[in-house]
Amino acid sequence: MNLTFKPASPNDVHLIAQLAHKIWHEHYPGIITTEQIDFMLNNRYSAAAIKQQMQGDEKFYLAYLDNEPVAYASIELKDGYYYLHKFYIDVLKHRGGIGQQFFDYVLAQIDATKPIKLQVNRQNYKAINFYFKMGFSIELVADFDIGGGYFMNDFVMVRKPLK
Repeated sequence: MNLTFKPASPNDVHLIAQLAHKIWHEHYPGIITTEQIDFMLNNRYSAAAIKQQMQGDEKFYLAYLDNEPVAYASIELKDGYYYLHKFYIDVLKHRGGIGQQFFDYVLAQIDATKPIKLQVNRQNYKAINFYFKMGFSIELVADFDIGGGYFMNDFVMVRKPLK
């Protein structure tokens, strides 16, 4: 198993959008409706949306297993903390240690003296347990109106600085 990581570039926008489509349609049915999955993919995970996020302050990263793209993440420094916007791994590759290693890689790209926040669906138990294992705790329970009649029913989780 050869696991490698790299910062994503604008040339990777379509690859990230393809990974998002695959991962979301494999992981989220049963957590949210297919209609909400498609709404979120179209509004937040399309190639155009990802390109716009890259042009802002979000930094994107990719993980490859034996040269096959299997995960992506994005993080942004905002208001004194890092916000982990995206952290997704191919469902067929879960439980293989990729998440831990990819998370460690992303952490190595940022200032460890700042806290990290994220939002995770309250029904996404696999992700919640992963984030607990990575040192996060639940800070807030909230529902976020994302338009189109949809809400994100999330936990806001935080990981305190390591130093």
